[in-house]
Parts: sequence; C-alpha cells; structure tokens
Amino acid sequence: MKFVLIGVLTLAAAIQAENWPQWRGPFFNGSTTETGLPSTNERVAWVTPMPGYSGATPAVWGDNIFVSSPDEAKNLNLLCLDRRTGKIRWQKTLSDGDFAKGHNNMTSPSPVTDGQHVWVMYGNGIVAALGMSGKLVWKRDLTKDHGKFSIMWIYGSSPLLYKGSLYIQVLQRNPPKYNHSLDEKPSRESFLLCLDPLTGKDRWRQLRKTDAIEESTEAYTTPVPNGNEILVIGADYLTAHNPATGVELWRCAGLNPKHSNVFRMVPSPVVADGTIIICRPRRNALIAFHTGKLAWELDSIMPDVCTPLFYRGKLFVLDGDRQTFAQVDHQTGAIRWQGKLEVPGDLFRASPTAADGKVYCISEKGNVFVLEAGDAFKILSTFKIAELPCRSSIVAAQGQLFLRTGKNLYCIGKK
Repeated sequence: MKFVLIGVLTLAAAIQAENWPQWRGPFFNGSTTETGLPSTNERVAWVTPMPGYSGATPAVWGDNIFVSSPDEAKNLNLLCLDRRTGKIRWQKTLSDGDFAKGHNNMTSPSPVTDGQHVWVMYGNGIVAALGMSGKLVWKRDLTKDHGKFSIMWIYGSSPLLYKGSLYIQVLQRNPPKYNHSLDEKPSRESFLLCLDPLTGKDRWRQLRKTDAIEESTEAYTTPVPNGNEILVIGADYLTAHNPATGVELWRCAGLNPKHSNVFRMVPSPVVADGTIIICRPRRNALIAFHTGKLAWELDSIMPDVCTPLFYRGKLFVLDGDRQTFAQVDHQTGAIRWQGKLEVPGDLFRASPTAADGKVYCISEKGNVFVLEAGDAFKILSTFKIAELPCRSSIVAAQGQLFLRTGKNLYCIGKK
C-alpha cells in the first residue's frame, strides 16, 4: 500500500506540472495551469549566464530548458539546460552570421519542443530539428529556396508546432530593399509553409497575397491555431488556413483602413473562446473578430508590440508604450479595469504571462510586476533584475518561473 501511495502522489505531481513547449505556452495564449508559483524573486533557484542577448523565449519540457542564443563569435546556438540545476547540458552551433538591427537579432524566434525533439529557427532562414540529447536530426536553409527574408528589423516569427506539423510564416516586402535581404533572387513572396517535423521536408506552401504596400507587408507575428484553422496576421489582413493543405479559408480586412505604408505587424493574434483578438499596428486599436466578422473595436488600450493574454476566461492587455495594463471583456470590448505599471523611462516589449492566478510582466529594463489575475487591478509585488534589455516573455513551467535578461537566465521557485 505504501508503494502504491507513493506512485499515486508521484503521478499527481507529474499531472500538475505543466510544460511550456513554445512561445505562447501550452495553450497558445500566454497562460498555463501551473500553481504554487512565487510572487517575488526571493527564491532564486539558480542563475546561468547566456552566451549572448536574445528576445527568444525559452521552451521547457520536463527537466530540459531550450534557449536560442548568439555568442561573441556571432554564431547562432541552441542550448539545453538542466531545469533542476541550471547547468548547460549541451550547446550546438547551427549557423553563423548573427547581427542586430533595432530590437532584433538573428535569434529572435523562440524554440519549440514536444518532449521528443526540439526545433529552432533563425532570422537567416536556418531551421533545424534536434533530439533531446542534442543530436542533429535535420537542418535546412529556407533562403536557398525562397531568397533572404526581406524584413526591415530582421525576421522574428517563431515556428508553430501543431498536431504533428511545423508551421512557418514569412510575411515580407517585395521587391527586397534592405542590405541584409539582397541576393541573386530579384523578387520575394509571402507565404505560410508546412514542414514535416521529423524530416524537414515541405508538406505544402501557401502563398499569401495582399494589397499591402512597402513596410506594411512585413510582420513579426507567429501563426496561432484556432481549432481546425491556422491563423496568420499581417500585411493588412487576418487569414485562416486549412492545417492540412494551407488553403485559405477566409480573411478579414480592417487592419489598415487608411492603407498606410508603415503598418508592420508585431503582436500575434490570441483566441478567446472563439473570438479572435488582434492589435491594429502602430497602436491604432485593439479589435476583435468573431465568425469572420468584426465584433468590436477599442481605441484606448492599444498594444504595438505585446501580444494580449487570455487566462481563465479573461482577456488581459498590456499597452507597453503607455505602461497600461487592463482587463477587457473579450466578447464586447468593454474595459473591466485598468491601471498603470509605473516605470519612468521604461517600456514593455515582452508579452504578459499568466499562471497560478497571477499575471507576470517584465519591462525592457528588468522591472517585474506580479498582478492578480482577478476582477480588479491589483499589483501583488514588484522586483527588478537590472540586466537590460529584457524582451523575452516570462515562462511558467514545472512549478518555477524562468526569466531571461540581457545577460542571464534566472530560475525562480523551489529547487
């Protein structure tokens, strides 16, 4: 009976622990079911120096943490850390040629894992799959087939792993204009690509044509699943695609009503009980679509970079430029409450994360806010890790928090 009880308790603990397999977490909306998480930085379990800065968010599965990072030699690396100790288990160099432009460098896309393999992509078009021990399974260069990515601030979309397929979007300018996008190919196409995750071979490629112009054709967003659809946002439109074929099922306009030439898209969409929440570029509005039609529009809470969060039936929105955090009714657009995250001279570029009844936000200068994910604006605690720039979203997994700064990866919680 004793051994049976121990087994039941172990199984219960395993069920409660949640992984963080890709950029917006296990539910693609910035939330997780994790509990027992800290509200302060008083319980730092370990700190591990990173080879270089990156805005990529770590992926966590069991006792493995996967982190994309450049190094001083401008190599592009994938690291695997032991979640229990922070020790680097392995580090693989998969490409070279890192450089930075604006807020991005070549390691901005976040890695993805399913507990059997890990996939990583870089801004130079290199995509690779590795086993959990670090053995390379496959690697390919997408730019050999499609040309160098023509995006002003460097490619920053993360891959999406969904129901046994790996989806990669490239929304870019044509013809190529920037020095880092010039090669022997005279033109570019925007597309959604589906790869076999075990071989790296194309399953299909769906062109995504729009009437967007110049910088408005570019996007740093990540595809998001919506049941039997894959959502892609950017180049003035929200589109839904068949996951098996890539065929466009429907599209919604209204993202760029004045046909501006600088409406690049940064925040990814979030699905909230069937309502699709998106951010019109350049802080112009927060808008919602339901069953393919515009449901509501809000012009007072307007993120330009931070992707909204959906948690326990509530929509949370962080306007990183105005340092404003709000809960918005996802069905009507009504503001339930809002408040200020006071950080003078600072901005928020990382998207908020929710777990354990809390919302975690981190600013560029490392100011961390822990808020109650409830029916009123309530800051539970604040602390600072002054190792800027901090642009990676906080990860909650396996009963711990993982914060990536400009210098280190922090694990906060019980060892």
